[in-house]
Amino acid sequence: MSLIEVKDLCFAYSQEENADLAVDHVSFALEEGTYATLIGHNGSGKSTVAKLLIGLEEAQSGTVVIDGLTLNEENVRAIRNRVGIVFQNPDNQFIGSTVRDDIAFGLENHRVPQQDMDGIIDTFAAKVGMTEFLDKEPTRLSGGQKQRVAIAGVLAMKPKILIFDEATSMLDPQGKAEIKNVIMSLHDQEKLTILSITHDIDEVTKSDYVLCMNDGRLAMEGTPQEIFDREKELKKIHLDIPFALQLSEELQKRGVPVSRNITKEGLVEELCRLHSNM
Repeated sequence: MSLIEVKDLCFAYSQEENADLAVDHVSFALEEGTYATLIGHNGSGKSTVAKLLIGLEEAQSGTVVIDGLTLNEENVRAIRNRVGIVFQNPDNQFIGSTVRDDIAFGLENHRVPQQDMDGIIDTFAAKVGMTEFLDKEPTRLSGGQKQRVAIAGVLAMKPKILIFDEATSMLDPQGKAEIKNVIMSLHDQEKLTILSITHDIDEVTKSDYVLCMNDGRLAMEGTPQEIFDREKELKKIHLDIPFALQLSEELQKRGVPVSRNITKEGLVEELCRLHSNM
């Protein structure tokens, strides 16, 4: 059984008859331990899917099954204990007066004994590289640091699934790089199941699986290589291909014997190998 199973999901923000569907008969499944990215143009339904997965919005039809539990009124609390979500704006996620207080907030809500809290906070602050900032005020942190604190607070709840809802979209390049490194570490070392809603094509190249939305529908899905091989279809729905792929194709046109690379690392490695053989 897949850890996340979505079948024939439909949702409209308007209750009027024949209203346009924000999510239109969407179905997909993700196995445990998968790092998946969800992409699409603005208004394609990406964030709405995330809200439906954790019951922040109620589907008009279709089913969501998380870790064997069907999402309904009876199971929604148990499902939210299994799924953590990090949103776009880190400033909207702070509650505590210090980093330590903020990570502790969720633990307090779960009635974790006070004597156990410090150890849990220290563990998850370390996982996101924020140990030295535990007694700092959130206002003194950079955007990337604030998002790392938000991630630590979610991780402290020990979810099986972590959703990033465009968590890097409001960050500067350094902040984006910090969060992408944290995501990769959580995938590689913690083996968490991750669904990242993103516009960052470079992030997509590093994921295991890609879900591509267009006008509320799931337009295509597959590995990053399979998705980027459908270049014409991507351009029709106003999505780009990775810079490394664009560059490798241009080099091929100019007679440089490189293969189609979707990652910068792969292209650099191949160019270095070619240079060393000259």
